[in-house]
Amino acid sequence: MLHFNRCPHLKQIAQKCFPSIHVKTDKHVQLFLSRTLALAEFRKSWHSTHSLVGDKNIILMGPPGAGKTTVGRIIGQKLGCCVIDVDDDILEKTWNMSVSEKLQDVGNEQFLEEEGKAVLNFSTSGSVISLTGSNPMHDASMWHLKKNGIIVYLDVPLIDIVSRLKLMKIDRIVGQDAGTSMKDLLKFRRQYYKKWYDTRVFCESGASPEEVADKVLSAVKRYQDVDSETFVSTRHIWPKDERKVSTKFFSEAVIEGLASDGGLFVPEKEFPKLNCREWKSLVGATYIERAQILLEKCIHPADVPAARLGEMIETAYGENFACSRIAPVRHLSGNQFILELFHGPTGSFKDLSLQLMPHLFAHCIPPSCNYMILVATSGDTGSAVLNGFSRINKNDKQRIAVATFFPENGVSDFQKAQMIGSQKENGWAVGVKSDFDFCQTAVKGIFRDSDFAGFLIMEYGTVLSSANSINWGRLLPQVVYHASAYLDLVSQGFISFGSPVDVCIPTGNFGNILAAVYAKMMGIPIRKFICASNQNHVLTDFIKTGHYDLRERKLAQTFSPAIDILKASNLERHLHLMADKNGKLMTKLFNQLEEQHHFQIEKMLVEKLQQDFVADWCSEGECLAAIHSTYSTSGYILDPHTAVAKVVADRMQDKTCPVIVSSTAHYSKFAPAIMQALKIKEINHTSSSQLYLLSSYNALPPPHEALLERTKQQEKMEYQVCAADVTVMKNHVEKLIQNQFV
Repeated sequence: MLHFNRCPHLKQIAQKCFPSIHVKTDKHVQLFLSRTLALAEFRKSWHSTHSLVGDKNIILMGPPGAGKTTVGRIIGQKLGCCVIDVDDDILEKTWNMSVSEKLQDVGNEQFLEEEGKAVLNFSTSGSVISLTGSNPMHDASMWHLKKNGIIVYLDVPLIDIVSRLKLMKIDRIVGQDAGTSMKDLLKFRRQYYKKWYDTRVFCESGASPEEVADKVLSAVKRYQDVDSETFVSTRHIWPKDERKVSTKFFSEAVIEGLASDGGLFVPEKEFPKLNCREWKSLVGATYIERAQILLEKCIHPADVPAARLGEMIETAYGENFACSRIAPVRHLSGNQFILELFHGPTGSFKDLSLQLMPHLFAHCIPPSCNYMILVATSGDTGSAVLNGFSRINKNDKQRIAVATFFPENGVSDFQKAQMIGSQKENGWAVGVKSDFDFCQTAVKGIFRDSDFAGFLIMEYGTVLSSANSINWGRLLPQVVYHASAYLDLVSQGFISFGSPVDVCIPTGNFGNILAAVYAKMMGIPIRKFICASNQNHVLTDFIKTGHYDLRERKLAQTFSPAIDILKASNLERHLHLMADKNGKLMTKLFNQLEEQHHFQIEKMLVEKLQQDFVADWCSEGECLAAIHSTYSTSGYILDPHTAVAKVVADRMQDKTCPVIVSSTAHYSKFAPAIMQALKIKEINHTSSSQLYLLSSYNALPPPHEALLERTKQQEKMEYQVCAADVTVMKNHVEKLIQNQFV
């Protein structure tokens, strides 16, 4: 008999999830709703209050010249409801003078105050309201409007707004002082628009008012339809009665990480797709702006409100990145381009998702329970997870902890030192005396052990979750940088939008290359996905034959440890997509892989896979040679993973279109391999002296300051090591929970 001691769950939820455990609630303990029930209640209330033709208002917000008045009238006609223009119908009738006369009469500050008071004295329902451009700068009036309305932000490219205002012969707007340009003021105002909106309509250049109005109606409908964007397991078997389908919301998929049947969560519907004009309007946008537009389309506001998501994105991709462009594209030579994914705080592409994912996770979890994140890492993920979760706020740190399990002798010395040095008050690194595949299989096994998970909930009020790329919240942000890379090539004039590109990605767990597939589904014209393997080339063999065979295949330790992987978890997501969401087939294939260590897909699926994918692998000698030759010809140092991709790109790409090679780590993390490749004699160098020696070469890319800073810290820190035994790992997890939460 287990008792609820510290963080009680609903008795019926616990009994449903863990039927083998007898649950008893303490007499004086007040139970709280599970996240699932709380979301259900929230969505139910949302349905009852947000009706397109009910008593709620549709409130159009945006800068002057965004088209709020025109679009509002079109929507009013379509819905047969009242249309109110704040300028014409409220302000001028209240003041008995024009808005421009009032602004000249009282000045900027007094105008904003009187404008706000006029709106506060106004009330309506079931109407379309077109705000002024300055309404969002008055907090009290916006709260007043928001209580009974859905605020739709008409996000028009700045260049379009400036040209429209010139045509309208408007040379001054509220808040514009002498010496302040119209463009600077409009940029300043964006912070207010981002603060208040419930849903955004991206008004691409050339969109007609009628098209924008239709977009507004679609956005409002999506906002109301809170149950429309759900997730299912890749191993879910569809019942005859589709109403009985067990689905999860985004927030639940992020919290749970792995589905209860051992599958991975995927969207029930297709990815949202942007049209050509929408993509073109993002060509001149920053990485943060691109991320906000794309991720808002993939995350329902019922799970993460759009304005809150925008704040998270701005926090994630801020000063913690060494390059303001976040993930820049550099022309290497000929038709080859390098997508630099290593400018984050730990020098790895994992930062692009793990600087954002912890904020998403902290938002999604219920406030009254603790969470232990378990991560299996082949090198880079560990330090990236520890760094990301160390940046959440103080309150969240008290209820979210992280344990990363890495192969004790399967990562580079620098990676190990970085991981151990990244341990904070809520995160630990644990070495395992085995390889990455064991670590990953063991962590998955811990998640599937419902008795152990139930025990941790009942005894310690702690729920297990993941931050590997099996977690949807970790995989989704990676889509952004593949899309952004393509837009950068357009921006730099190398291609025009619509021209195809190939992508070549060093691949181990299949998450990075799968994110590129999702970018294509959203509208980026990627022609071929080139899968690059090292000596652990199980994926290359699979793409060529359709046979995934681990029998008599031993994991080799290479210069590119992050792809020293034999069981590619995210492959299951792609096969599920190719097999028309056949959960029964996925269950069969991956159970067979677990039990018999191989599976074969049918010829039709092999042909379907090979329509988009090509693959090859690179030897250790070829990897070092590529590093040497690239530095000799261009002064650019590739890390070993990027070198693997370049070797394969050189071999497989037909040079009829550009190829974007993903550079997944900064070379500083693999100094011994780089020194060997560049034929630099090593005289008992420490990892810190190796980094400083390489930084003296004045090569491209520049030294990674955060990695150099890491070497100044003590290289020897305490960390735990455990045997390759799942039971021993469970004991470590329980002990960490006791130390952190009890």
